[in-house]
Amino acid sequence: MKNTLFWAIGLLFSFSMAAQINTPASSPAASLTQVVGLTNVWVDYSRPSMKGREIFGALLPYGTIWRTGANATTKFKIDKDIMINGKALKAGTYNLYTVPGETDWDVVFYTDDSNPLITEFDNSKIALRTTVESQQMPMDIETFTITVDDVSADGATLGLLWENEYVGIPFKVNTDKEVMASIDQALNGPAAADYYNAAVYYLNAGKDIEKSKMWMEKAMNMTENPRFWQLRQQSLILAKSGDKKGAIKAAKASLADAEKAGNADYIKMNKDSLTEWGAM
Repeated sequence: MKNTLFWAIGLLFSFSMAAQINTPASSPAASLTQVVGLTNVWVDYSRPSMKGREIFGALLPYGTIWRTGANATTKFKIDKDIMINGKALKAGTYNLYTVPGETDWDVVFYTDDSNPLITEFDNSKIALRTTVESQQMPMDIETFTITVDDVSADGATLGLLWENEYVGIPFKVNTDKEVMASIDQALNGPAAADYYNAAVYYLNAGKDIEKSKMWMEKAMNMTENPRFWQLRQQSLILAKSGDKKGAIKAAKASLADAEKAGNADYIKMNKDSLTEWGAM
């Protein structure tokens, strides 16, 4: 009896010691954050590897629900509403499920994470479901990867890459609506920076260039010593409005200030524009 007790205690001690050994996870956790326009996007997931296995159609049979990673369901979080294939997805945190197919994948943003290994969906918990085309890649991606690519002021693409498959899920954000509302509010009692930011946004968004020109002129008149980056934007607005003479003048002022500051990028950009506009 005594020997049995000592043996049990020794076995318990050996397991306790083993539990203190740290080993790398086979599917390590990962997270990414990306600002798209004025919307924050977060993704938390685990990254399984191929390890010589055939994945889609084999390890993950076509038509079955996948938690889009390992260990737990991938989490997709947004702090503002977005649009996916014409459907609205409200701000919040979702579980990202996918149903791989031979040529198309179903993508499901789900509200319940109590069981990551579900075999069928509860329609009442589907926030958004859409179908996207999968694409073959010319090389294998050993470890499952999620990206946010093709980022612009108006949207981006959530990318899923593994084995030789790429699935892109384009989404749109409501940047223009938010910016226009902030411009309307700010220009009720504007500072120079408000006029400047509004003018540059109108330039980059392809909006009313005459209004952009007017706001930039007000910003410059309210700024004691405009710097090269401000003068650069003014030159671009003037050029787009058709005022080449004014654009050249602003570009030369920007070039002089950039040379004084030793900013090689702005020196080159201004010289390129002045050459394009026939001033060099």
